[in-house]
Amino acid sequence: MSKRTAKIQRDTKETQISCEVNIDGIGESEIETGIGFLDHMLDSFSRHSLIDLKLNAKGDLHVDQHHTVEDTGIVIGLAIADALGDFSGIKRFGNIHMPMDETLTRVSIDVSKRPHLEWSVKFSKPLLGEMDTELFHEWFAAFAQNLGATLHVENIYGENNHHIAESCFKGLARCIREALSIDPREGDRVPSSKGSLGN
Repeated sequence: MSKRTAKIQRDTKETQISCEVNIDGIGESEIETGIGFLDHMLDSFSRHSLIDLKLNAKGDLHVDQHHTVEDTGIVIGLAIADALGDFSGIKRFGNIHMPMDETLTRVSIDVSKRPHLEWSVKFSKPLLGEMDTELFHEWFAAFAQNLGATLHVENIYGENNHHIAESCFKGLARCIREALSIDPREGDRVPSSKGSLGN
């Protein structure tokens, strides 16, 4: 099996982002976005997905956090998609109920080249650390769109906003770890009865 790695550089007037991923890593990360809570979430995503992730983002934080948060989702999604090649041999699906103390979140993914996000997560505070909580939706939407995945995230219950956010990222990590794992019974086949994904 060839190495499932990728490097992406994305430069716009709003952000400059470099990203490296190794899908078959051990969950090591080097992350710097300028947003402490986002760094914490992406480190957790890397650790629990076992995807090695190097990410450096410089964005227009003097305006607000929107561009930096959304564009990191774009770049990580693009990098993982690039590392997957034609998506052959993967299990494709992942699903988990992720507990974190009083919180329970359900995350399901279909890595199918058909991007879609269903998001049923609410926060009772506008900020976590210095991060706008409304931007979590933007990150997950950008990630799903650029990976090419159908992604469902539902917080079933919970009170602590930190726990709610972290359960979403950890749930995604464990789902994607399952979905991107190689199924030895698939061999080199694309996991679709159509013979190709995205149709």
